[in-house]
Amino acid sequence: MLFMDRKRSDIIADDIEGLIFDGTFADGARLDEVQLAERFSVSRTPVREALQRLALSGLVDQIPRRGVFVRQPGPVELIEMFEVMAELEAVCARLAASRISDDALARLESTNARCAEAVSANDTDSYYHQNELFHALIYEQAGNGFLQQEALRLQRRLRPFRRMQLRARGRLKQSMAEHQAVVHALKDGDAAGAADVMRSHVAVQGEKFHHLLGLLKTGGRGNAGGGAPSTP
Repeated sequence: MLFMDRKRSDIIADDIEGLIFDGTFADGARLDEVQLAERFSVSRTPVREALQRLALSGLVDQIPRRGVFVRQPGPVELIEMFEVMAELEAVCARLAASRISDDALARLESTNARCAEAVSANDTDSYYHQNELFHALIYEQAGNGFLQQEALRLQRRLRPFRRMQLRARGRLKQSMAEHQAVVHALKDGDAAGAADVMRSHVAVQGEKFHHLLGLLKTGGRGNAGGGAPSTP
């Protein structure tokens, strides 16, 4: 894996996400810290941190005195969140087109280069983590602290679902091409173009949404046929 500098709790959180999506932990299942610690051969501390991260994304509910339970959002809730995410990121890109610094553009291109390395290695996990940095940098360069925090909050909420989409056949290369289009629009100062490309990059509607639901039902084992939608 290209992205090596990761906390143990983050790795465990990713593994638990996978177990939820492949049906090992069903919707409503209780996640026991002791059993998970034994499963991953760690103390309860990184497991507790992993569950806290998953709670931020909304994939689990932490209920006082009862425990932690798997919570899969329904189709309507999921598509509503992606609609809002697409609009938030479009605004970020539009503002960043006129406000991004030369230094930030250089950092954005460097992050995108690491995304390209991950695509070449077909490493979806490394790509996703660099992808998060790519998007977060654009939030920052929008120059609006409130907007940045709202975008980061929803990014955390949708993390497991955005990561899941990368497993569909052809998604990494298509996402990479869209990243390049975003960078070009920002370099050109094309506010409307940057917003349009980013909105399309993030939006999950119609056929794209059916692909995502199919991945969730099959545990992210890939696209059985046809083209793949864009990857946020």
